[in-house]
Amino acid sequence: MSMIQKQFGQTVRELRLARGLSQEELAFKAGVHRTYLGSIERGERNPALKNIAAIAEALEVSLPQLFLFGEQK
Repeated sequence: MSMIQKQFGQTVRELRLARGLSQEELAFKAGVHRTYLGSIERGERNPALKNIAAIAEALEVSLPQLFLFGEQK
């Protein structure tokens, strides 16, 4: 697993938890499968840009916010 995948997944997880969403709820809102979202959060997947955009929209954040690793989100 690459460092960027791990950092991206951690950011998605942090934003999801901050919004009080379960993986299942976020996956439904983003139109992806729950297990796929879980593998993204664990840094095991390299998601396609369309899925990154769908996750950002479901989290109600901009695309750049998903890539602010270790910075203010």
